[in-house]
Amino acid sequence: MATLTRRVFLISLGFLFSLPMLAQRTDVEKKLREFDKYMEKILKDWNAPGVGVGIVVKDKLVFAKGYGYRDFEKKLPVTPNTLYQIASNTKLFTTMAVGLLVAEGKLDWDKPLRQFVPIIQFSTEDLNNTVTIRDMLAHRTGISRHDMSWYRSDFSRKELFDRVKYLEPSQPMRQGFLYNNMMYAASGYVIEYLTKQPWEDFLREQIFRPLDMSSTVFSIQEMTKQTDCFVPYNENRDTTILYRIPYYEEQEGIGPAGSIISNINDMSKWLIALMNGGAYSGRQVIPSEVVRATLAPSIALPNSQLEDRGYGELLNPVYGMGRWFASYRGHYLAYHGGHLDGIYSQISCMPYDSIGVIVFVNGEHNRPLSDLISYNVYERLLGLSETPWSERRLKDRTEARKLDKEGRGKSGGERVPHTVPSHPLADYSGEYEHPAYGILKISMNDSSLQFDFHKIVLPLKHFHFDRFDTPNDEQYGLWSVNFKTNPQGEISQALMSLDEAEVVFVRRPDASLSAPKTLQEYTGKYESAGSTFDVSLKSDNNLYFSIPGQPVYQLVPYKPRKFRIQAFSDLTFEFVVKDGNVISMKQIDPSGEYEFKRKASQ
Repeated sequence: MATLTRRVFLISLGFLFSLPMLAQRTDVEKKLREFDKYMEKILKDWNAPGVGVGIVVKDKLVFAKGYGYRDFEKKLPVTPNTLYQIASNTKLFTTMAVGLLVAEGKLDWDKPLRQFVPIIQFSTEDLNNTVTIRDMLAHRTGISRHDMSWYRSDFSRKELFDRVKYLEPSQPMRQGFLYNNMMYAASGYVIEYLTKQPWEDFLREQIFRPLDMSSTVFSIQEMTKQTDCFVPYNENRDTTILYRIPYYEEQEGIGPAGSIISNINDMSKWLIALMNGGAYSGRQVIPSEVVRATLAPSIALPNSQLEDRGYGELLNPVYGMGRWFASYRGHYLAYHGGHLDGIYSQISCMPYDSIGVIVFVNGEHNRPLSDLISYNVYERLLGLSETPWSERRLKDRTEARKLDKEGRGKSGGERVPHTVPSHPLADYSGEYEHPAYGILKISMNDSSLQFDFHKIVLPLKHFHFDRFDTPNDEQYGLWSVNFKTNPQGEISQALMSLDEAEVVFVRRPDASLSAPKTLQEYTGKYESAGSTFDVSLKSDNNLYFSIPGQPVYQLVPYKPRKFRIQAFSDLTFEFVVKDGNVISMKQIDPSGEYEFKRKASQ
């Protein structure tokens, strides 16, 4: 194939220099004399569309350049003003915002959050009474990522906050590090609950404006109003052909974990504040004790992958709140990465060396670049020998692509040949729901099934028995759906392996079956052989039946006039209608069919 050629654009900022500043810049330029050649090679070796690099020394942005293209198709160069999604580097902003509330006495890092936010609910009372805001911001709640509960969903921030109670812990609290974006979304809502204003507005007022971050925004819609913004790309599988991919736009709910969009110029001001105890341009924007709190060790991490593979440059990683810190070749490094579809970022600093580095990388296939470019900058500025990070990671990438191609050439799983679905394809159509993950839609598309989950729409092909698979999509991979039947032989569940476990989606009834007017018709008292029970419609618009001395059960509609109880899948209740009036209710179970007459209303 034709070799992709690109020339490197170098865009430098204009500055008004004091003599000390001029000396700083001259020193940095001297140490970065060969950096442009290094970046040219990086772009070529990694087939990277574009990269932005910024360097802060003490309280000044001394280096800001773009390499390659922000828009590869139109050949528009990266500049210090190019807007990028900073992704998970948003987390430190959320942490600092929480810290401002701690400083005001509205929160406490280490007291149970429920003391301040009584509406917070986790899956157990132990978590309800124990989890602190530090636990949430330090990824030590014991609850794992569950990223597919929010990825590409339209859930609001409040909806995600309310869904936390459905996320079961994977390990005891404070016993290990489990990265969790949902905890940051929930923390953002905590800010909203306590301040009575949107998380975005609080950040604008308390952080962005005092730091003069006038270009920083929160949405793709705001970003694309500007002309200087990045375009996300990926590399065609098994080739070096670049293609444009959609922006990740579904950010309202998960925003506090990753929605901020900024550029080198604005992020340099953030770095200056971080390296100077929260001070910027003579103003104390963030209390110094809040900045220090984010660097206090919250939980130790296992050896990094780098160390495990014999790369000893980055040692002893520890997580504070909103950022990691470790020893990089004997120098204290505070850092965090960010990733969304087609974009990577790394915002880091060596506070004791008064150096900060900003790196933005365009290209889904360029995962390691933001790290290794940052490391190279530090090594140059500190006068250290250059570590062959690019060569190491290119070797890893080549091997990974080889193994991926080989793996895709083999059948996935042990397929049982010559099987057919247990039902006609139309019987699988419907909506299936999980309380945390939302709705999975299965529909007919011509003569085949279609998969629709959080706007990821793909065809489904029969694998064996009641299992159906999507194609192994370049961007989203392969999704496997295993349908289950109830004791009556009806398709009642859809199972998918998501995040860390198999998630059960329960089939939703037709919405018309749950109309309050329809349900109201079934309410009343029913009796048989001296036994009486009550059917009532509660404020949640669900039917319930109760028998004296027994638990109250919710009736779940699944067919016209037919209901089930979730706890007993082999038990059916059917209301009998005559002349437009409900006259009785039948209980149908494996032992037989029993009818309860409706009592006349008193």
